[in-house]
Amino acid sequence: MNSKRKFINQIEALFNSEISDLTGDVTKVESYKDQRRIFILKRLQLQTKIMLIVGLTLTTFFIWNNQSIDGKIHAFRIGVVIESFIFLCWVFCKTKLGKLYPHILFLTLSWSVTCVLQISTAILFNFVEPFYNIWNLVFITQATMIPVLWRYHLISQIGTFICYLILYIIYNPTFRNKPYFYIENGIYLFWTGLICIFSVYLYEKLRKKEFRSRQKLRLAQQQSDKLLLNILPQVIAEQLKQQPTTIADSFLEVTVLFADIVGFTELSSRTPPPQLVELLNEIFCLFDELAEQHGVEKIKTIGDAYMAVAGLPKHRSDHAIAIANMALDMQEALAQFNREQNQSFRIRIGISTGPVVAGVIGLKKFAYDLWGDTVNTASRMESHGIPGCIQVSEKSYHFLKEKYILEKRGVVEIKGKGEMITYLLQRVRNE
Repeated sequence: MNSKRKFINQIEALFNSEISDLTGDVTKVESYKDQRRIFILKRLQLQTKIMLIVGLTLTTFFIWNNQSIDGKIHAFRIGVVIESFIFLCWVFCKTKLGKLYPHILFLTLSWSVTCVLQISTAILFNFVEPFYNIWNLVFITQATMIPVLWRYHLISQIGTFICYLILYIIYNPTFRNKPYFYIENGIYLFWTGLICIFSVYLYEKLRKKEFRSRQKLRLAQQQSDKLLLNILPQVIAEQLKQQPTTIADSFLEVTVLFADIVGFTELSSRTPPPQLVELLNEIFCLFDELAEQHGVEKIKTIGDAYMAVAGLPKHRSDHAIAIANMALDMQEALAQFNREQNQSFRIRIGISTGPVVAGVIGLKKFAYDLWGDTVNTASRMESHGIPGCIQVSEKSYHFLKEKYILEKRGVVEIKGKGEMITYLLQRVRNE
């Protein structure tokens, strides 16, 4: 019983690797031509294995069924020849040339049964008779297993018929059957071949349509994912797609940055809205590039205010340093922008470090946001700061004092927080 189960497992393993790949790799290629080539190659690899097993079975049956010794020998010889050709086709599947030209392999595999069998029997028995049943079996099998490119199926059928005609001319056999036998079987062969070609044509047409639909769907999915990643961090976007529920996570230690463009509100009263939005967009695009450069997560913009955080959704130990570097670069980027655009914008930045809660809430217009005292403190550091300066809380100061020069501003009355000791971030400390 165990040996029987083991044999069945081996047979299943023989084909499972091929079948599992039939819809795997082919969906990842960009062009339909490449997809079709991979599909044909994998189906051919599977068919060669099946044909080897079927050929071995039939050869064994004919040897056992033949009463004479000569019949057994002839059956063995023909079986060995056909099996050898099929085996060579299987080897060819594994070569680089076979992978580049699977259509040649398709024709070779087809003719290795139809033509080779016809030639072998002609040589051994010195007569030629059409093997209608075997031809039909091969044509139907290939039409169902490798239903791509009807032209090659037609070439396969024509090649088989031409091979038979050539052998007929060479050996000039005496017909052993009545004429109606050949007419009847010829019509049957023609009908079978026509049905196979037509079914392959319809299948190929359907596959093209399916491929194009899948490509459009994948393009739409990529655009949707890109849009989602512009709104949410990648980790949160993946989590939201898998489980569309409320997402909320606590983070023990992150650093939050708020930035506000000084004088922008006043500028809005004397600047046309399109020009104003264009200026703001250019500035915030510069900040977005800096956020990506420093590995900082942009949270949102509120009017002319910009909010970012480091240390979430993926933890990083240098969150305060990342935010400090970004803040200094933001000052430099705005100064460069002023020189190029002949403007006089200044930026006020506030930084605070501590625990927060981050997540996505609501049913529509998803937004990733932060909550907690650290967020409020960072906002107050910005609103109570000095234009052109970076004000940090005392907790952030302890993370930055070793690598940066900070000036103690002293005790500042912070709305809603009372008196707080704050510091102004100046520059990176020289080694």
